[in-house]
Amino acid sequence: MRDTRVCRSIPLFGRCETMGCMSDSQGFDDFYAIIPAGGTGTRLWPLSRSSRPKFLYDLVGQGSTLIQSTFARLEAVTGAGHIVVSAGWRHVDEIRRQLPGLRADQLFAEPVQRDSMAAIALATAVLARRHGEGIIVGSFAADHVIRGRESFAQAVSEAVATARAGYVTTIGIAASRPSTAFGYIHQGRSLGADIPGASRAHLVERFVEKPDSSTAQAFLSTGEYRWNAGMFVMRAKVLLDYLHDSMPSFFEAISHIADAYMQDEHAVDEAMSRYWTGLEKIAFDYAVAEPLSAAGGVAMVPGDFGWDDIGDFNSVAALLPSANERNMKILGDSDLVAYLDSAGDVVVPSAGRTIALLGVNDMVVVDTPDALLLAPRARSQEVKSMVSYLQESGHDDLL
Repeated sequence: MRDTRVCRSIPLFGRCETMGCMSDSQGFDDFYAIIPAGGTGTRLWPLSRSSRPKFLYDLVGQGSTLIQSTFARLEAVTGAGHIVVSAGWRHVDEIRRQLPGLRADQLFAEPVQRDSMAAIALATAVLARRHGEGIIVGSFAADHVIRGRESFAQAVSEAVATARAGYVTTIGIAASRPSTAFGYIHQGRSLGADIPGASRAHLVERFVEKPDSSTAQAFLSTGEYRWNAGMFVMRAKVLLDYLHDSMPSFFEAISHIADAYMQDEHAVDEAMSRYWTGLEKIAFDYAVAEPLSAAGGVAMVPGDFGWDDIGDFNSVAALLPSANERNMKILGDSDLVAYLDSAGDVVVPSAGRTIALLGVNDMVVVDTPDALLLAPRARSQEVKSMVSYLQESGHDDLL
């Protein structure tokens, strides 16, 4: 059996502070938000690169980057002191620049990408050592666009209440169309009568990865399926116990690194060098949510707010205002785009030169200093295949 004693202090690199930084916005004193910021957004190439991924951009013209918006949205629920970010070491400086209120101990730098399971597990293990395993943790991606902050806060509140009941809890998004770009959650029986503060909670029957269009349409017709946005809320102890029992070598490596965070930066560097690269590269959904749902351990609360993960340039187009009566969408300086007899295009003029379009319809045109992408909008999801082709062709310098 693991030692599950609850720590009542916060050791930070050799010093200890008592637990006094609590959120007063929603009363979630024991709730901590994790922002995994490790994806590269390959379907948004050549704008999004491994050196500067999509969450560092303002992709919808809202005046803030995606990670800035995510942080502000969570800060309104948890308070700034209850948010941590897991990101690649190459992005640390820019994240600190964009999030000046983020303390050094709130940012975990990953030497190499190991997907969401490793990012969430490490943050959870460190937070549990600082605040005790009884805390609630929630994972919220850095690159989502959410409209309706009050509805978002309500969904998080119900997810926290459901997590306190012992479930790994996800927030299911109302599906507005039979999308093949998202995974789906099949909701089961209601749990609302058993969980105070979560009247809309349901058990999760199963998770379904991106279906074909006919299957997605069938899902929507039942009224029992929602989109999987990858938001998960749970007790730290529930997650750590699951990893201990189901992924023991993974759990041991994460534990060593988390222990190092209770010492100093040198210890962290050594532990990362020794253990991090050997971690299995796997998403949280596959490692925890899917197998645990089969055992009845996953619940869902509905998220009835506007949501998009901006997975491709079609998603970008849906969120940008039209530049003219022919539904042209421009991300950047519209003065750099000259168009005649063209309609429905998505244009990103980020190279600083003029893009002239004549009789071009429903195309994606992304112009950067070292790469130009031309693609039909209907094939936006396939940009990822182009990135794979470039990588296989030895053009890593473009990625």
